[in-house]
Amino acid sequence: MHPLSRGLLQLLGAAWTLPNSLIGALLGIVALPFGAKPRWRRDDLALVFQHWPWGPGGAITFGNVILHTGDTLDCPCVTYAQRAGIAQTPLIVLGDHERAHVYQYMALGVLFLPLYLLCGGVSHRNRFEQAADRYAMTGQGWWPF
Repeated sequence: MHPLSRGLLQLLGAAWTLPNSLIGALLGIVALPFGAKPRWRRDDLALVFQHWPWGPGGAITFGNVILHTGDTLDCPCVTYAQRAGIAQTPLIVLGDHERAHVYQYMALGVLFLPLYLLCGGVSHRNRFEQAADRYAMTGQGWWPF
């Protein structure tokens, strides 16, 4: 794809998911006094708030914003299927998994959150999580449908 076309699609995707990104940005800004550190990750098309101080650990994506409890997204993690004990899969890179969610948000925009919840929320059965794990393992297949 021509770089200009890719850039235009990314810009349209970012605008389409802007309400979701604003949720993530607001949560990240609230966490700044508690140690969160914002970083732009160009390859992920996302603003990442590292050291996000709340939650069980890991990361969550809202549009083009990723809230991450750790130091770096370039860390290994298990897939949802492995965590559920239903499959033995290799470790994946957390940043690759979250990048798939950024792409999903940019394609589905304001429809992402309702569809994600309808598909089961945070679960190995959720097709969005399955697609993000697949993308993290292979570099392909981030689309959940």
